Amino acid sequence: MLQKTYLKKVGKDLLSYSSKRRDVIKISGDALHLSKRAIFAMHRDNMKEASLKIKEAEKMFKGLNKKYSKDPRIQNEGSYKAGLEEYVEAVLFHQFLSTGKMGEIKSLPISPEGYIAGLCDVPGELYRYAIKAATDNDIKTVKKCAEMAQEIVGELIEFNLTSYLRNKFDQAKSAVQKIERVVYELSLQK
Repeated sequence: MLQKTYLKKVGKDLLSYSSKRRDVIKISGDALHLSKRAIFAMHRDNMKEASLKIKEAEKMFKGLNKKYSKDPRIQNEGSYKAGLEEYVEAVLFHQFLSTGKMGEIKSLPISPEGYIAGLCDVPGELYRYAIKAATDNDIKTVKKCAEMAQEIVGELIEFNLTSYLRNKFDQAKSAVQKIERVVYELSLQK
């Protein structure tokens, strides 16, 4: 005979989580969008707007973490992880443009996988930023972007990444090759 009281308890939990999940998907999607807008603002050299968008996204994630602190399953939701990954990318890119360095993100709890996934996306942004700099004939910035992208890939190559992170790493390597091509083509113009 089936233990129906236990099954009802499980069903109630799943129903409750379903409601939480919809909330997490909505808020994480909004935070992801804000992070993308922050990156876009940085490409337009609008660091003030970028900072505001990053802070808004951070506030959303903090709100989710507080609201669902008793249910850690939310942090395994794909939308949550995708939003946090975009946030990491935006923060690291902002750190680079502001200080020339990238490091730990202390404002939110970020898994090692989330950090690495976001870091792997930064060389793509560095490539886009380098193209803009090359268009403005700013060779110094192009070289700074190339050096940072190479450093990221140089460090990540030691991690023996697999699966999803391996795909992200391969994309980072591709971005580095593109930046190197830009540096090479600029050197031919001298």
